[in-house]
Amino acid sequence: MKKLALFILAALLTGCATGDSSNTSFSADDQMFAAMMVPHHEQAIEMADIALGKSTDPEILALANEIKAAQDPEIEQMKSWGSSKMGSHAGHMMDEGMLTDDEMAQLKEARGAEFDRLFLEGMIKHHQGAIQMADMIIDSVNEEAALLGKNIVDSQSAEIERMRQLLTR
Repeated sequence: MKKLALFILAALLTGCATGDSSNTSFSADDQMFAAMMVPHHEQAIEMADIALGKSTDPEILALANEIKAAQDPEIEQMKSWGSSKMGSHAGHMMDEGMLTDDEMAQLKEARGAEFDRLFLEGMIKHHQGAIQMADMIIDSVNEEAALLGKNIVDSQSAEIERMRQLLTR
């Protein structure tokens, strides 16, 4: 079902992109990825900001700072790919690993060890979704897009392992 949704999203976004020739070095797939990943990264940064205000665990605080430091520049990089017209469509249709409004509300309400657990579980889910999406551009003919996809897969896979270890303490 998710593959069908991604196919429909690709068709819609490719149609939206045909009138935008501002950056032809990025394929429609590259731009679709960026349009989906920007709101995805924005939610991860929001989650990290919540953690920075609620957690007292030094390892979670360090992780939240690292997530922000990595994903802020990636957002700016993807925005330069010419996909800004697609973002409004992708934000409503993409849910790979995104936390629901209810899950975000639970995260905001939680305190102490419960917060730390919900943050880690939610961020693992979030990173797994990002890895799935990044797989779509790893083989891009555009070197910048392919490298970003590989970097997302590598860095977020490592962070998932780190978060799983934090959950077992």
